[in-house]
Amino acid sequence: MARTTTSLRTEGRKGDKTAQYAALAAVLVFVLVTWGIVFTNNPASLGWFAYHPILQSSAIACFTYGILTLQPTSQPATKAAGLKRHQIAMFGVGIPCILAGTAFMIYNKSLHSAPHFTTWHGTFGIIAVIWLVAQALIGGASVWFGGAALGGGMKAKAVWKYHRLSGYIVFSLTLFTAYLAGTWSTWVTHHSDFLVRLVGYTIAPLAILFATYTRIR
Repeated sequence: MARTTTSLRTEGRKGDKTAQYAALAAVLVFVLVTWGIVFTNNPASLGWFAYHPILQSSAIACFTYGILTLQPTSQPATKAAGLKRHQIAMFGVGIPCILAGTAFMIYNKSLHSAPHFTTWHGTFGIIAVIWLVAQALIGGASVWFGGAALGGGMKAKAVWKYHRLSGYIVFSLTLFTAYLAGTWSTWVTHHSDFLVRLVGYTIAPLAILFATYTRIR
């Protein structure tokens, strides 16, 4: 009896692994800086606001991993495995985190009768959140049950291509929103050193963006 063996080809180009590690290291720095600022400034006194930066930074970490895990996949087996990890990171963890973080911020402002969306960070933030939810729903619809919700077959595949492009754009917007929060928001600038903010909210997001973009196929 003949034995059929299925081997997976090596995927990726030279430098892809380095870029992957760079993106993961950068997002780790971003998360550690964010959590460090919160937890070294009496988080109990911050009320519901304390959950906002913690959850939003966690969401960005999930989004980063979710993108990296699909880069680069070109074979059926690796695509399927990557898609499963992608959906867990994005839909299972990232989206719930960013929605909860946004809800806590809105609730905290409401408690203090503070106006909403008065800064570029707030404005871009709510745009990014709405976009991300739509992104996740459309992405899911394009692959679940063979993309039946979008007509299946080539119609669903065509939507997936636009979903992918849209994902990179909204990911960039999300990182820019984080940059605005970490570099310009009153609370962060009053409770952290300039060098910490420079590394955590300018250098780290740029490194994440550059590393993920260099892996695009």
